[in-house]
Amino acid sequence: MSTSTTAPARSLSGFLNTAADWARTDGRTWLYMFKAIAAALLALGIAMKLDLPQPRTAMTTVFIVMQPQSGMVFAKSFYRICGTLVGLVVMLALIGLFAQQPELFIVTTAIWVGICTAGAARNRNFRSYGFVLAGYTAALIGFPASQHPDGAFLSALTRVAEVVLGIVCAGAVSALVFPEHAGEQMRTTIRARFSSFVEYVSASLAGRADRAHIEATNARFVADIVGFEATRSVAIFESPDSRMRGGRLARLNSEFMTASTRFHALHQLMNRLHDSVATGAIAALEPYFKEIAPLLYKSGEPVLTAADAVHVVNQLDAYRAELPKRVRATRAELETRADVPLLDFDTGAELLYRFVDDMHAYAATYASLAVDTHERERWIERYEPKTNPIAAGVAGVRAAIVIMVLGAFWIATAWPSGSTLVLTAAAVCALASSSPYPTRTAFQMAAGTTLSSVMAIILVFGIYPHIDGFPLLCAALTPFLLLGVFMTTRPKLVGYGVGYCIFFCFLAGPDNVIQYEPTGFMNDALALVLSMLVSSLAFAVLLPPSTPWLRKRLFADLRKQVVFACRAPLARLRTRFESGARDLMFQINALAEGEPELKRDTLRWLFAVLEAGNSMIDLRREIDGLPADARYAETTPWRVAIRTMRRHVAALYRQPDGSRLNAAFAANVDAIAAVQQLLSSFEPPREERHQLQRILSHLHFIRTALLDPQSPLAELVSGGRAGSTPSEGVRHAP
Repeated sequence: MSTSTTAPARSLSGFLNTAADWARTDGRTWLYMFKAIAAALLALGIAMKLDLPQPRTAMTTVFIVMQPQSGMVFAKSFYRICGTLVGLVVMLALIGLFAQQPELFIVTTAIWVGICTAGAARNRNFRSYGFVLAGYTAALIGFPASQHPDGAFLSALTRVAEVVLGIVCAGAVSALVFPEHAGEQMRTTIRARFSSFVEYVSASLAGRADRAHIEATNARFVADIVGFEATRSVAIFESPDSRMRGGRLARLNSEFMTASTRFHALHQLMNRLHDSVATGAIAALEPYFKEIAPLLYKSGEPVLTAADAVHVVNQLDAYRAELPKRVRATRAELETRADVPLLDFDTGAELLYRFVDDMHAYAATYASLAVDTHERERWIERYEPKTNPIAAGVAGVRAAIVIMVLGAFWIATAWPSGSTLVLTAAAVCALASSSPYPTRTAFQMAAGTTLSSVMAIILVFGIYPHIDGFPLLCAALTPFLLLGVFMTTRPKLVGYGVGYCIFFCFLAGPDNVIQYEPTGFMNDALALVLSMLVSSLAFAVLLPPSTPWLRKRLFADLRKQVVFACRAPLARLRTRFESGARDLMFQINALAEGEPELKRDTLRWLFAVLEAGNSMIDLRREIDGLPADARYAETTPWRVAIRTMRRHVAALYRQPDGSRLNAAFAANVDAIAAVQQLLSSFEPPREERHQLQRILSHLHFIRTALLDPQSPLAELVSGGRAGSTPSEGVRHAP
């Protein structure tokens, strides 16, 4: 009896679990697909009811701005409206100036689209999309209107009305029908990242993490940092709650970058001490390391919520308060032993204290998210992406060339669909320029457009003549639209899906009065596909973004972040340096699909840049904080030696080679000797002496980084330096 009753219960439970799992995965995808189609049909119906000239534009706009999460839709819509209005104003000005001179009109439009494409390549996230739309809208409105300049103003206003209608419909459906919020994803990311970092720190300090695990974890952290910033930038559009925490969320990302960099520097220093068999310093430091991991847990479990992070903050605060006194006592014991290099211990202790301090700040900001308002919200530093200006300029020039060439072809042939050819090329060049592989993206869009042309022929000439009324129109459109939206939900088919959805609407989207003109239809379809193929060819021929020249430029920009750390003003320098370095690594990795060696080299250079750059920032801040005293004047020998060292390190990272590495190492040795001579020449007050010792620790850490055999800098020297090898340099630290 019990067996017969429990079997159906288990079967029902299994069915419910399966249904719940489907709802969390494929179910969400299907929900998004039907929301996108509902928004498109709603926009189409309202545009028809308002008797707008081209209702298909409103439907096309829905597929351009629609995203799974409401915040993404609102952000994309906001920047689309801004870009549309800017493009409208510019195009009206160009039509007024060059309406009677088609050659000049095409050239000036091409220049404007090139400028906007360069801006799109220079910016990130949906700000980039605003530049895309400023250029695309100018082409979308300008080329058709240039053929009838007397009605250009009215045509432009109705086109903007259609675009805005599509945006409003997409936003309304996304926000009101089973909405998904970016804020929820962001909270999940915050919790997962905090606990993942705690586990990483614990495993590394316990010696359970090998080099491969460390590299994979740090690569994932970089992707998390960039992705978190993208999510944060759209979450503020969703709700007042996200806006109230906007400053703390930006601060959280910045403090995570600093804490992860500091811990990696500490871990690397200990590895170098192990390699140089500095057993005395290791034995003195390891007891402190073993005390850190328990501080990051609550009741032996990883912290998950912001409220639980308060416990970690209190533990770190108490530990941080006692740490300097304990370190001084340990150092006093080591001063009696001649076999322990104090500089090794001082450098490790300084990095340990800074990591504890940075981790405390990171945990405190995380804990502050549990309340609506907090003093930590006052944060003016922001994540600043880094883009190569030459690459952005090339993208703009490429787009301008494509438009000029196709415009010349249009004028020479007087092709009726020439305006479609040129304006589509403007859109594809701008949209694909932000992709790591624009040639492939443009080609996929061409393939998707070809498929949409075939489907549009079936719909327009095979189905439309046999239906009547808006409900039947929706029923006829839905299966065709479902195919395109489905492709956009599959990562490998996104390019095909985007081309299909947008240009299916362009070809088959109904107007209030449908015209059955096979010749015009085929001309437009051919113009669409041809424009994408020409754009794809241009991306493949005119300085392709995925070729080694761009990687070389990005690697140079990554190394130049150290130059930036050496020379830029100190205000907000660390966040700008950290975010710029990680953003450049993210871009290089995007170009290294299927090339694990390149990704590994990128990560090694990132570590080298972060170590040198952060040490330079710490060094400059310590020097800047010294009191006004003749012994600390800029003209003193030790200050001159440090400036010389900074200059040589900057030169090394700007253009690495063996001679510059030797020069940087020699300048570093001179700077360490100069500071040591200063410390031995007089007895400064206690706090000033600690500052000078910290300066010495930063110099010593830079030295260990220059000599690290695992660093990419080690490949610059063959056979070692005269009289020493890199490992000996660490082993015999002064």
